[in-house]
Amino acid sequence: MKILMLHGINHDMFGKRDPVQYGTITLDEINARLTALGLELGAEVANFQTNHEGAMCERIHQAYAECVDAVLINAGAWTHYSYGIRDALAILTCPIVEVHMSNIHARETFRHHSVFAEIVKGQICGFGVDSYLLGLRAGVSAVQAASSAS
Repeated sequence: MKILMLHGINHDMFGKRDPVQYGTITLDEINARLTALGLELGAEVANFQTNHEGAMCERIHQAYAECVDAVLINAGAWTHYSYGIRDALAILTCPIVEVHMSNIHARETFRHHSVFAEIVKGQICGFGVDSYLLGLRAGVSAVQAASSAS
């Protein structure tokens, strides 16, 4: 099982940026935790981070060509306004799980809306690094449910 984790804008600054919202964990530490849990669950997790919207769309297109089994995405601020990333995600035929470290519904009003909400399987937010791990479990579960239904 191949799972793609997409990290969005400014996530390369985890560990340095706004520790009240995001804690002190780094992106490398998040990726290591995802990789380790993926091994336990029988999934290979590939991680990708970019601060460039076009590069994110191109990586989503590549995921489609690679026939990944599920995609996890924390697009950061792009979550609230990037219809380009939304349209790229809509091309995918696999389960998509949206994750956020902070509770976006308890923050500034503009963060309450996700342009991805209508096309993702679900959203997990507010649990710090555990949002990623819960998202991975949800993605694996969705793939397993789909394969047992076919």
